[in-house]
Amino acid sequence: MYRKTTFLVLAAFMASVASQSAMAIGEDTSEPPRKTKTTTQCKNGKIWDARKGQCVNAKKSGLSDDILFGAARELAYAGQYENAIKVLGAVSDQRSARVLNYLGYANRKAGRIELGMQFYKRALQADENYILARSYLGQALVEQGRIEEAKVQLVEIRDRGGENTWAYKALLQSLGGTRHHY
Repeated sequence: MYRKTTFLVLAAFMASVASQSAMAIGEDTSEPPRKTKTTTQCKNGKIWDARKGQCVNAKKSGLSDDILFGAARELAYAGQYENAIKVLGAVSDQRSARVLNYLGYANRKAGRIELGMQFYKRALQADENYILARSYLGQALVEQGRIEEAKVQLVEIRDRGGENTWAYKALLQSLGGTRHHY
């Protein structure tokens, strides 16, 4: 019994370490978040609170930053950019690279590309190794026709160990999908 408990505790610890390592490179995933009642039922910056079984005001919800961030990411991927921005505003750590990055993403996708780029740059000031912000910044640069600057971000991602990540592949695809040894 003791061995089984020890094994389960060790397995849980290793899973926690692995997930924290993934977070360090910036939620680098090719999988969009799955839809929940946050995107299907909640409106105007509200998110689904599973404990209460209803949509709640994100700012007054008392939910953790991780839950708020996940809801904002879900909203952004669903094209609900203004709602995503409202929910991101409820996260307590407004200086975290991941919050700044998704503020950049939501604003860029909502048509405020310059504001989005400012948030990406602030995300990189908070964590220069945050490759997802580099990828999104690079994609914004491509949208503006600033290809050489986007290539710089691709090289930065590669040089920071991100060549086999979604962030790298997405920016590479934005650049035409061909490696030219930048």
